[in-house]
Amino acid sequence: MGWYEGGMGAGMWLFMGLFWIALIALIIWLVIRLLPSHGESGTTTASPPPASAMQESPMDILDRRLAQGEIDLDTYQAHRAALISARGAQR
Repeated sequence: MGWYEGGMGAGMWLFMGLFWIALIALIIWLVIRLLPSHGESGTTTASPPPASAMQESPMDILDRRLAQGEIDLDTYQAHRAALISARGAQR
């Protein structure tokens, strides 16, 4: 019949193979992007705790800032005394 002049050439086979590899890779990438994210262990990540459970007391924040070196001991003691006196005034 001679319509294809002896079939597809090597370049056409290469193009067809690359096309299908790219198409399958695109589908896999889309499926991974659309599924919920997973942690390293393969389980889904938990939602964060409510905001009320995450709030630190002023004294906890002050202790953390001293431990991290954000404030010095004199500042810590002054702020701690102010917090304690403010708590006593509120009660």
